[in-house]
Amino acid sequence: MSSTGTFAGLPSWVKWVAIIVVALLVFKVVTWILTTVIALLFKVLLFAAIVAGLVFLVRKFTSSSSSSSW
Repeated sequence: MSSTGTFAGLPSWVKWVAIIVVALLVFKVVTWILTTVIALLFKVLLFAAIVAGLVFLVRKFTSSSSSSSW
């Protein structure tokens, strides 16, 4: 089935409106998915950086306090 057969019975303005609306919906969904994935990755990386910084600080203070006190 060709695309000309699909749109053959429709007026031209309906073809253009339908194509534009479908394109906007598809790109909006794709954009939403990409934004969600990028935001989730950013949050995961931020969480990992905070945990790594916390572990670094705890190890630094515990090693310096245990070696200098005794």
